[in-house]
Amino acid sequence: MASKYTCRWGILATGGIATTFTKDMLTNPATRDVHDVHHVLAAAASSSSKSRAEAFIKDVDGPSTAKAYGSYHELVKDPDVDIIYVATPHSHHFQNTMLALEHGKHVLCEKAFTVNAEQAKKLIETARKKKLFLMEAVWTRYFPLSIKIRELVKSGAIGKVHRVTADLSIATANEDGGLKFPDSSRMVNMDLAGGALLDLGIYSLTWVYQILYHCQEGKRERPTILAAVQKYKTGADELTSVLLNWPGQNTQGFASTSLRVATQPDGEGSPAAGPAARIQGTKGEIQVFGPIYRPQLYRVIKVGGKRGDVEDVHCPIPKDKERKGKGDEGVGHGMFWEADEAARCLRDGKLESDTLNWEESIAIMEAMDEVRKQGGLVYPELIETAVYDEKSPLNGGQ
Repeated sequence: MASKYTCRWGILATGGIATTFTKDMLTNPATRDVHDVHHVLAAAASSSSKSRAEAFIKDVDGPSTAKAYGSYHELVKDPDVDIIYVATPHSHHFQNTMLALEHGKHVLCEKAFTVNAEQAKKLIETARKKKLFLMEAVWTRYFPLSIKIRELVKSGAIGKVHRVTADLSIATANEDGGLKFPDSSRMVNMDLAGGALLDLGIYSLTWVYQILYHCQEGKRERPTILAAVQKYKTGADELTSVLLNWPGQNTQGFASTSLRVATQPDGEGSPAAGPAARIQGTKGEIQVFGPIYRPQLYRVIKVGGKRGDVEDVHCPIPKDKERKGKGDEGVGHGMFWEADEAARCLRDGKLESDTLNWEESIAIMEAMDEVRKQGGLVYPELIETAVYDEKSPLNGGQ
């Protein structure tokens, strides 16, 4: 039996998403029936202090060998780190990822990949030049559920797909017309590329693109886009809808997101509100129940079948009961599958993932650029620039 490939991770930033990813990454791969790769936490860095990084390593139940750094610059210079997971806000992704690439590190960068497509192209150009692996961390794409649905679409199980609709929205409206987020929150702060589109809408677009774009054969057609954007008092988008049209494919997609009303008003995971995404074909449809970033149930309905006769497929996320989670349930959120994909790509010498390659990440970033253009959504120059600055305040300014 071939030996497992060991992937040594450095975690750049120590917030909530970094904690969830790292806890997942440290679970036993066998609990999800993965036996060819495993992961090691080599180091973590906080831009604020070494003590914050030390607290992070303790919080994720990391190994005693994991190193703590008080700056991103120290992390990217660590020879024991193979790949950096960039877990900062979208506003920081370009500068942070460039910092890692320029120091010869492979990178898994959180979604949305960057603030704009020009930044994404610069990252990819740098990764290609330096022969480094780079992947946008759209974790949903690597769920077994997503893989199975793409297989069903490609096999013609629901006939020719003509339409995909997807929504990811959360109810955070106050009675006074404001939102529950303080103006400084990354969700609405323009300095942090806040707004519904880049944070939530990327998932709605993910479902549209992984079916209507990713599953195209041959040279892929890009869609035309019509967008409607409403802004919050901070200038960030709070309600955004996107109509995507592929005339050559005879398909359309509709992606929506909001900070005011919820996809599932009675709580995430509830089926009461119906599907959060619908993939509609000539022979039936596939319904995906939300939240669409972490789905665990899909339904297949066939044209001509018995009325009310559906196939429900449950895809629970496995948990490692040996790791410390809430109560006795163990650890398992679903982020480990993208870590496995990154590890396999490194093992195989690949620079990009087939499931979400560089070209498709750029296509989606260009789509969001067009939505922002139509909605007049412009962020500060510090986070829009595609000029790398190692000493940028976004990199800690060192």
